[in-house]
Amino acid sequence: MERGEGAARGAGVPRVDLYGFERPEDFDYASYEDFLSRYLVVLTRRAIKWSKLLKGNNRVQKSIKVKRYIRKGIPNEHRALIWMIVSGAQANMEQNPGYYNKLLEGEKNDMLVETIKTDMNRTFPDNVQFRKTAEPCLQQTLYNVLVAYGHHNKTVGYCQGMNFIAGYLILITKNEEESFWLLDALIGRILPDYYSPAMMGLKTDQEVLGELVKMKVPAVAELMDRHGVMWTLVVSRWFICLFIDILPVETVLRIWDCLFYEGSKIIFRVALTLIKQHQAFILEATSFPDICDKFKQITRGPFVTECHTFMQKIFTEPGSLSMATINKLRETCRAKLLAQG
Repeated sequence: MERGEGAARGAGVPRVDLYGFERPEDFDYASYEDFLSRYLVVLTRRAIKWSKLLKGNNRVQKSIKVKRYIRKGIPNEHRALIWMIVSGAQANMEQNPGYYNKLLEGEKNDMLVETIKTDMNRTFPDNVQFRKTAEPCLQQTLYNVLVAYGHHNKTVGYCQGMNFIAGYLILITKNEEESFWLLDALIGRILPDYYSPAMMGLKTDQEVLGELVKMKVPAVAELMDRHGVMWTLVVSRWFICLFIDILPVETVLRIWDCLFYEGSKIIFRVALTLIKQHQAFILEATSFPDICDKFKQITRGPFVTECHTFMQKIFTEPGSLSMATINKLRETCRAKLLAQG
């Protein structure tokens, strides 16, 4: 690790990233710096374009141009604002003034509160902003957002995975109430029925991915069938954590840029791109554990770190993928799951 530490300090890539995450022990500082030097050029260019688009005005209308801009990445300084507008969270917040505080001040469900408290220390132990020693410590903010949401959406309450999503929202918005409304946009509208007690939406979408792989990467689908590997074993965390702790932070945020604008089909585009791009590698697997290991490995390395080219790939690699196709598959997969009981 000495070389890594040296590279971190000498080469100007800090040991803690922009969002407060400590880089892992085996972090490849040299290749990351190479990527960063190229990506900063892109970021600078995009920042100028976004500033012109917004013209100091904090409003943006959905349009082909805005969709194109979002696919090319939202600069961090505008990210919270654009997520709020395009997801509908801003409109909801404005239509419900004082609602968030009312939830925090209202009566609490003790069991819900205890479950959330238990997960506090397990949320991003590698992020310095979530440590008890941090000033301010984001654990309290996270706790507030999750408790408020659990009382707002009693059907969902609280489910593991939501802590990570809310944590990312807090890191980007740096605003408790905005994080609450963005969480509501994700769980209430963008991700249909992912976090309800039966998790029917989540189970359905994993099966939908399986069907899409059959259509677009049949050799991988056949390999999974042959070894009896269920999709939920290899991709459930992709869906439930929206790629948090699976892909690099900057790549996750670029995915979320599109997710807030275009909806849940983005998750399928990312999953199909990872599988299709690494098809030959996955097909080398000769056993059940081997397949599971390959699926872990395809979420690492330069292909996913280079977030700008990765995002271009997700719109080309899987080919056409309409919401109509996804909804049709959802219907059949959901019916099949319900029939299985």
